[in-house]
Amino acid sequence: MIKEEVMIMEFAKFFNPAQLQRIHDASLEILENVGLLVHNEKARNIFKKHGCIVNEQSGLVKFPPKVVQGCCQSFVPTYTFTAQDPQYDRILPHHGPVVVTASSAPNVIDPKTGQERRGTSTDIANIAHLINELPAFDVFSISVLADDAPADQISLSRFYPALKNCKKPVRSNTPTIRDLEQVLELGYTIAGGKDAYMERPFINHHYCPVVSPLTFDVESTESIIYLTEKGLPVYGTIVPNAGLTSPMSLLGSLTMGNAEFLALSCLIQMIRPGAPMIYAVLSTVADLRSGAYASGAIETGILQMGHTMMARFYNVPSGGYIGLTNAQTTDAQSGYETGMNTTAALLAGADLFNMGGLLGGLMAFDFAKAVMDNEIAMMLKQVKKGIQFSEEELCLDLIKEIGPGGSYIEAMHTMEHLRDVAFYPKVADREMRSQWLVSGQLNARDRAMAEANRILAQENPARFSAELDARVRAHFPNLVPGDCKWEA
Repeated sequence: MIKEEVMIMEFAKFFNPAQLQRIHDASLEILENVGLLVHNEKARNIFKKHGCIVNEQSGLVKFPPKVVQGCCQSFVPTYTFTAQDPQYDRILPHHGPVVVTASSAPNVIDPKTGQERRGTSTDIANIAHLINELPAFDVFSISVLADDAPADQISLSRFYPALKNCKKPVRSNTPTIRDLEQVLELGYTIAGGKDAYMERPFINHHYCPVVSPLTFDVESTESIIYLTEKGLPVYGTIVPNAGLTSPMSLLGSLTMGNAEFLALSCLIQMIRPGAPMIYAVLSTVADLRSGAYASGAIETGILQMGHTMMARFYNVPSGGYIGLTNAQTTDAQSGYETGMNTTAALLAGADLFNMGGLLGGLMAFDFAKAVMDNEIAMMLKQVKKGIQFSEEELCLDLIKEIGPGGSYIEAMHTMEHLRDVAFYPKVADREMRSQWLVSGQLNARDRAMAEANRILAQENPARFSAELDARVRAHFPNLVPGDCKWEA
């Protein structure tokens, strides 16, 4: 039985019901009158078969409103992330906020030198171990690419060290169908067979098949179709960038992004009505002083709030890449960009947060940032719990007992609740300045890195057994080692 801990009863809102309906209607106008370019032939055939108007020469697909409305009827309100270990399964929205690492950065901040370099499969193993042990993270989306991957095992070299060292749900993407089939074969081998894997598909897939503005690509769209046909877990993220790939208007970008979400949803629901989905976005506003990609901008949080309202309009789970930063190091900027945007999204009711570990607008993973984001995520989950309301929680008898001028420090009530009322951070410092001066004068990044060192110096309890690892390695010759290797 799922224990719901949601205490927030009213979410922050920008729009009234009539305005939400207008955004939906405007999205239908875009889909009917402008349409989307669909470069994947199989997707065009699916759209045509289900009543869309397809121009075979240009690849333009237009969506009659009744077709879209019909697909909306089969939306379902939940999405499940399945793990190797069932205790880590997470269901949206019941377990929200579900916290996920941000993913697929090319680089890592070297934990010894502090210099940025290419990520490797060993980095993925270390990160997987860290994420398995950090309690706020619910899903490990593979954080970096593997620069040491053999040419014929690009994706295997990412998924193998991730699955070998983390029992939580693992999520990422693959560049081709061949890579996807290799990764699924890895899942079958770990599970002990295809049938066993299909009962608990613990590899979770994610793609960005819609390239703003209003275009379906080839490879990611192919993967979405392939996985949906097989009944495997997959969802997509919509990524409009106001001023560059969508209107320089928050409402215009929101509406176009909503149209793109509906188009992708139609494709999925046409293949398999009732297929679970997430209304996932990374909508932002370009910094037009330079054209920079501003994933840490406060407008990313504002747009996430708007999309979350639309997700609730359609009764599907919501979230996305929220809590990213453009900072190049784990500093005050990285903290306030992550903290402000995720808090805004949480108060609007978002369920899923791809927020962990990356710097420089998705370019580099930092172990200290991941630990700091774990702490931010713990605080978000604390906010989501809110304040429990009951006659007992009013504490009137206790207040009468202690009376004016008394102290609560020795009260049995305080002893009974000291661990369940407050969150006690490991990174945030609460010492007096005199104590801080004599205890090394560490800043937040120093303390976060010390926590990463403490965790990664220990044995990894999630690692594959020797027997399972031997079976996997026998099935896939020339695999990368996939082992943690940490030097503090």
